[in-house]
Amino acid sequence: MADIERMTIVFPEQMAAEIRATVKAGEYASTSEAVRDGVRLWRERRQMRGLDRDALRRAWDEGKANGFAGTHDMRKLLAETKAEARRRKRG
Repeated sequence: MADIERMTIVFPEQMAAEIRATVKAGEYASTSEAVRDGVRLWRERRQMRGLDRDALRRAWDEGKANGFAGTHDMRKLLAETKAEARRRKRG
């Protein structure tokens, strides 16, 4: 069995009630199990954010290496984008 560390955590009353209700409903065997599942989801979300951040960084670097360098006229870009969207919508 893995090493286990006992921790004391404090939840707002509403969260604690939701955890207890989840256990009472049989979704989890104990409040500890419910909290561990929540921590696993939190860890997965953090990992996904890291992957998303890395992908965005790569895309940014690729765009800088291959893209247009200089100033952009945002009004013109928006107008062109809207015109393209209207053309696609018409068929």
